[in-house]
Amino acid sequence: MNKLKCIAIDDEPLALKQLAAYINDVPFLELAGQFTSAVKAYDLLDEETIDLMFVDVNMPDLNGLDFVKTLSQKPLLIFTTAYSEYAVEGFKVNAIDYLLKPFSFAEFSGAAQKALTQFELLNGVKKNDEQFDSNDDYLFIKSEYKLIRINLDDIQFIEGMREYVRIHQVDQKPVMTLMSMKALEEKLSPAKFMRIHRSYIVNLERVRIVERYRIIFDDKTIIPVSDNYKEKFQEFLDQSFMG
Repeated sequence: MNKLKCIAIDDEPLALKQLAAYINDVPFLELAGQFTSAVKAYDLLDEETIDLMFVDVNMPDLNGLDFVKTLSQKPLLIFTTAYSEYAVEGFKVNAIDYLLKPFSFAEFSGAAQKALTQFELLNGVKKNDEQFDSNDDYLFIKSEYKLIRINLDDIQFIEGMREYVRIHQVDQKPVMTLMSMKALEEKLSPAKFMRIHRSYIVNLERVRIVERYRIIFDDKTIIPVSDNYKEKFQEFLDQSFMG
């Protein structure tokens, strides 16, 4: 996954702290610096290549709009402000988006996704079907312009739907994202998740009832194990069988 090196500029310490926290929660963003004054950001911009800036508009000394106009090499730009009247001026300097305070993480991540898309277009980055970032405990899934955290333990099974997958979780609504089953399968631990059908991957720790090569989660959710995967699934059953 491409990471965008970014900076945050806001003269309000609490707003800057929240902005930095949002940046750190998005897998494809890397916080290179945070500043309470636009003037303080010049040195870092001279020393490093910054891909994206989050800049408050209404600041003392040098406001965000004037600051951006002084830059000869402009990174991608997202404005943040409590004043909606600056929106038009923001887009005049080619801002990717405009976040009106107070904004939610969903709004922030949507704006960040726009910046990533623009970065990839400008830099000729080839798009692939990895619409997520992961570690051993959770996934961050892109769905409807939002990043959604999904704990691996909560996944019951994953359903393939042509170019999309639908992730079914215990006691939660399914999440759909643009991704191939193969790409997702390669990211998941084979000790915990198993492909049992062209269209299904199951969390082995959630398998409770198996009847005639059918996994029964409940009365409405019954998943077949296809012929191509029966041998591998039977090995799992044999290893787990007591009696």
